[in-house]
Amino acid sequence: MAKNWSQFLMPYNQAVDELKLKFRAIRKQYQSMGEHTPIEFVTGRVKPVNSILEKMHRRFIREELLETDMQDIAGIRIMVPFVDDIYQVADLIRQRQDMQVIEERDYVSNSKPSGYRSYHIVVEYPIQLVDHEKKILAEIQVRTLSMNFWATIEHSLNYKYQGEFPEEINERLKRAAEASFMLDQEMSEIRGEVQEAQRLFASGQLDNIEPQPSEDQATTSGKDSRSTSSPTDATKKNEDEP
Repeated sequence: MAKNWSQFLMPYNQAVDELKLKFRAIRKQYQSMGEHTPIEFVTGRVKPVNSILEKMHRRFIREELLETDMQDIAGIRIMVPFVDDIYQVADLIRQRQDMQVIEERDYVSNSKPSGYRSYHIVVEYPIQLVDHEKKILAEIQVRTLSMNFWATIEHSLNYKYQGEFPEEINERLKRAAEASFMLDQEMSEIRGEVQEAQRLFASGQLDNIEPQPSEDQATTSGKDSRSTSSPTDATKKNEDEP
């Protein structure tokens, strides 16, 4: 008998809707407190039936084991501004009482061979149905905006080439992924320097730091110190000459 996919996926749709709402609420709470929010925006989806069937065939997953062996039927994606925010969001998820972390995969520190970076967390999330509670597996991907841009483009190209990239394209994508990660690191460093300057300013320590002369200023100062004659001296010398 053919599987009733609409009925099977209904709890997953409910889980995605609830999780999106909860993570968006976290963002609003940070904003209301006037603090930096580690969550930029949240999206979610339920895997389409054709994608489920393709993955079942590719991973040799039996239909009766679908709920336990396919962990990403329900998917949540959390985009964050900085790399450090990825781990802050992961900590927030671990501390929550309304979901249980089942598995974590850190592709930020250990990127995939393709160059892909993201932090994956599989959670068990209980939803309330009419007459009982049902626990749903959901995969939460946490990544920076830069990582998400790369992954989105790579995915669309992967679909176009049906998973078989020419070697040259593979190498260029890897270089692009590395450049993207370097951008994330640079922005994190800039953020750290700005925060340190703000801390020093707030504590009054910034007033005690004498500004260092720039290279141009130092050069100009050196030239001035080597010049011992003034325009008046030069004029007087000319007047004394016959």
